[in-house]
Amino acid sequence: MVSWNTPAVNARANEILSKMTLAEKAAQMVQVPFAYVTREEALMWAKRGAGSFLHVLGNDAREIQAAAMGTRLGIPVLFGIDAIHGHGLNQQAVIFPSQLAAACSWNPEIAEEMGRVTAREVAADGLHWTFSPVLCLGRDTRWGRIDETFGEDPYLAGELGAAIVRGYQGDDISDGEHILACAKHYIGYGDAVGGRDSVDTEMTFRKLKETFLPPFARAVEAGVATIMTAYGSIDGTPFTASERAMRTILRDELGFAGFVVTDWDNVASLVNNQHVAADIDEASLLAARAGNDMMMTTTAFYESAIRLVESGKLDESVLDEAVRNILRVKIAMGLLERPQDRGTPACLGCAEHRESALAAARESVTLLKNDGALPLDPSIRSIAVIGANADDIRAQYGDWTYFTHPHPSPKTTPARPYVTLLEGVQMLAEPHGIAVTYARGCGPLPNEADDLDAAVAAAQDADFIVLAVGDVIEQSGEFRDRADLSLSNRQEELFFRLRALGKPVVTVLIATKPLCMTKVAEESAAFIAAFNGGMYGGQAVAEAIFGALNPSGKLPISFPRHSGQIPVYYNSMPGWHGGKYVDLPDTPLFVFGEGLSYTSFAYENVHVDAQTLQLSVRLTNTGARAGSETAQVYVRDLVSSVITPVKRLIAFQKVTLEAGESRELVFQLKRDDFSLLLPDELRVVEPGEFTLFVGGSSKDGDLLRQNINLS
Repeated sequence: MVSWNTPAVNARANEILSKMTLAEKAAQMVQVPFAYVTREEALMWAKRGAGSFLHVLGNDAREIQAAAMGTRLGIPVLFGIDAIHGHGLNQQAVIFPSQLAAACSWNPEIAEEMGRVTAREVAADGLHWTFSPVLCLGRDTRWGRIDETFGEDPYLAGELGAAIVRGYQGDDISDGEHILACAKHYIGYGDAVGGRDSVDTEMTFRKLKETFLPPFARAVEAGVATIMTAYGSIDGTPFTASERAMRTILRDELGFAGFVVTDWDNVASLVNNQHVAADIDEASLLAARAGNDMMMTTTAFYESAIRLVESGKLDESVLDEAVRNILRVKIAMGLLERPQDRGTPACLGCAEHRESALAAARESVTLLKNDGALPLDPSIRSIAVIGANADDIRAQYGDWTYFTHPHPSPKTTPARPYVTLLEGVQMLAEPHGIAVTYARGCGPLPNEADDLDAAVAAAQDADFIVLAVGDVIEQSGEFRDRADLSLSNRQEELFFRLRALGKPVVTVLIATKPLCMTKVAEESAAFIAAFNGGMYGGQAVAEAIFGALNPSGKLPISFPRHSGQIPVYYNSMPGWHGGKYVDLPDTPLFVFGEGLSYTSFAYENVHVDAQTLQLSVRLTNTGARAGSETAQVYVRDLVSSVITPVKRLIAFQKVTLEAGESRELVFQLKRDDFSLLLPDELRVVEPGEFTLFVGGSSKDGDLLRQNINLS
């Protein structure tokens, strides 16, 4: 784990800080948006001593860094980039599954490898810092950024978040192959009212600490370098202006030693959107006092900070603290000795990295229904692949890529930089002599090329139908929230017209989030959640359809039955009437932790030792082929002084077993796993009865249980 607060690093930071003028300190706290300034302005900011630039690539970055190194103190610039699931601004780079898709793996090793590969490719471009991971929780699926989360659960998000931080930063952040991670958005950003991006959050500090803080605490434990503040507020105070959130909780309680960066123009937002400051000077004062060290894109902070200190409204020690935090990270990274040309350019898109993307895609495939249609019967002679998303790489990639990786010419290496679902089916069908036809039918958005009749005709003579449905980039991301999560355009109509042909229909969801598609899922012969599987998502799903891959994905997020049921998540609070609607079941369509395999698993002999807090269970592969299962452990506090969730994930293990193989799984639990927060925010373990659950999903019917008494 990287340390940002060693005596040697502190001594060097203080030495540099002692030589800095007020203007140089203010400049170091500014991050300049390269796309929003001219080249001359960018160079001016570099010569002024700006601490960071946003979204600069290649020779532009080298020119800016050279200008920064030519200043009086020669403090290098940090270059930040949104490398969210791969270095998506570089067309040579590998694109991984989205965070949500990767979370289906329930495998921290997959997350860590995603971070490691992305770091190498970002570093190869001369950049230092990614604004990832997103540690918001995906509890309201109307929100446009659900795909960027690790799902709805604090524990799973924390484990995967800590793993990807380790991957980004490595053990030696100065080796030129690793980059800075940024845990965001601190905090509760994804819990905005109505699932609407960047609006107010109905938050209390107890709720913040109990539900939304744990993933950030794990990231801090993993040594995360930077934290990004959220747009929202708590009890009327914007997080950007909350000293309690950023100083008391983040610094004092969690022990965070890196630096805090605001989200995009958050300082000016205090004036323009949240109206808690009359002008930029007042906003800058609030932001600096609260503990923001670097101001993303609010370049007006520079002059404001100087005015505030010179007028006596802001103590210069506040700037000293912020700049010291920034310098410590730059020093620990070795940036002062090696400001440019870090990394290995030849690694971009290399075979090793592509294999990592394929491995991640394979573990993200999640089979949610199967009436025996899968794996494909070898006697099948023809397949119809239907749906725009079956051959739309942008839909398969999802957000934060901005481009489509082009298929290169046959002479180019690699010969296939991505595989759509259609291409994956064609690739696996060819050796078996299976004919594949394709028809667009329709996509998530109305298009003049929509033709349901042609799709039905193409499927008429096929033995088997693979239908891709979902959403596209225009329906997700920042500022693109959805009130209605039904299948859009004519996708549901297309399904039922194909279903009427009487042939098996396997439905594949290629989307940024769970959609409301109860009838489609229930009436499909098989249903696969692929989400955004990255460059090899199509190949991984095709391998699952043909049986070359035994799916092992488990949902990190619940599927609502209807938009009116949202939010729906497994770890809800108990209620007098059970949370039921008169016109809907009280359960999700598919629950957190759910996922099928082509084999079967049995749990038995659960045992819990109340003294050692060790839980053991025997897991057996009772099917005919090898497979991987994720065993999940949940806890329920039977009687507590505050309301606690109906169940809460506290541990999991993913294991691979051969057909007929058994293994005893041992989980070493901690007393803190049974704790709760009192109204005064004190964390305690109250004496009494708890129920521990262990099994293959969060559904009661999938879980064995054992009570334990803690005194």
